[in-house]
Amino acid sequence: MALSRSARLGALATAAASFCLIAAAPGPHPGSDGVGDPYFPQLGNGGFDVRHYGLDVAYNPDTDRLDGRTTITARATQNLSSFNLDLQKLQVTKIEVNDRRAKFTRSGDEIRISPPKSLRKNKTFTVTVTYGGVPEPLSGPIVFGSDYGWMKTTDGVFVACEPNAASTWFPSSDHPSDKAAFDIRIKAPKGLTGVSNGRLVDTSTKGGQTVAHWRETKPMATYLATATIGKFDVKKGRTPAGTPIYVAIDPVLENSNNVDVYGVTAEVTDYWSKIFGPYPFEETGAIVDDMPQAGFSLETQTKPVYSAIRSESTIAHELAHQWFGDSVSPESWNNIWLNEGFATYSQWLWSEHKGTQSAHDAFLAGYNSRPADSAFWQTVVGDPQRDTMFASAVYQRGAMTLQVLRERIGDKAFFKLLPAWAQQNRYGDVNTDDFVRLAEKISGKQLDDLFRTWLFTKGKPAL
Repeated sequence: MALSRSARLGALATAAASFCLIAAAPGPHPGSDGVGDPYFPQLGNGGFDVRHYGLDVAYNPDTDRLDGRTTITARATQNLSSFNLDLQKLQVTKIEVNDRRAKFTRSGDEIRISPPKSLRKNKTFTVTVTYGGVPEPLSGPIVFGSDYGWMKTTDGVFVACEPNAASTWFPSSDHPSDKAAFDIRIKAPKGLTGVSNGRLVDTSTKGGQTVAHWRETKPMATYLATATIGKFDVKKGRTPAGTPIYVAIDPVLENSNNVDVYGVTAEVTDYWSKIFGPYPFEETGAIVDDMPQAGFSLETQTKPVYSAIRSESTIAHELAHQWFGDSVSPESWNNIWLNEGFATYSQWLWSEHKGTQSAHDAFLAGYNSRPADSAFWQTVVGDPQRDTMFASAVYQRGAMTLQVLRERIGDKAFFKLLPAWAQQNRYGDVNTDDFVRLAEKISGKQLDDLFRTWLFTKGKPAL
């Protein structure tokens, strides 16, 4: 911005008289209604940075009704006359900003909140939303054609929200670029267990209702939050290396599939801690629920949720996500291969570790089984588009990319790169360019051609 001539002279005169020039602060204006994600433009919100969520949710399995009170602590990143939160379908009854009643309007999944007094840049504020209703899961092609989000089970709910369903059960800035700490209190009828992220702080029962208070102190993306409720057999302890572990399994599934979920979770957590660097959170674990309609598992932070007892390989995949996806998250959803390609490659590393198949042979098996005219090779892994963001190529060709990289730069550089990526970006958000730069720095090699071919070019690459 350029000043006019008269304004310049006035400014110089003022500076000469007072030896300083104070610029007027810009006036408050609305925060944006989204962060502009290429796949979900209105997810997340502009003008503030969430620091903490305090979720109080009460669930009635007889009516499927959820009553909630969410308190968000945030820092304004601009002067705010108003700001938005994401909330899908549930009815809002009251909103307070800094303990004072605030006006609000709704448009679709967006709540526009006007605080009684404008919020100043860099100041911390709180917003408390009281709401309720029957949460509805999302559906469509994105998650393998399955429903996802808040899903009713025979004895409670299975809650798995990637990529955009956290706001089906609590108001939020629902995008992985805005992480925060969480306290989650789950009230449910006595006899049911509410399981969430982080560590269990307290459990209390009064008047036929049990409240479980969970706390996640490390930054967490909203899509990784869960409040899964049901009848569970719980086993707690520590892994051999000392990480606290909490595993909840629906007793209906206890003897299915011959997989020791507790034992495998402990073993995998400790092994990945050697390969990828220290475990990034305070607790590891699993939530295994009887939810056949879901048909998928999700890397909810500290405790992946499994819709049935899955395989050892699936556990290895979801726990690898604790580093790649949970601690190190995509800054926008078109970078999803940095989650799924890495977790799939980790399955290959687990097989290699167990002596059943090398990652090289897993790569060749996948490569050779798909002819050049297969639709698999037409997905652009580095930007797969919203409705196909979980296409098999994102997982498999993403993993192939890492094996090609390993063979180009050698094992020494590759196994230096993985923990360096996890450590340097711990609790942060990343994109593909960030990974390419670090891979080139550590290997000393120019790698643009490799990533361009394997991530951004349609067709079956030549070996």
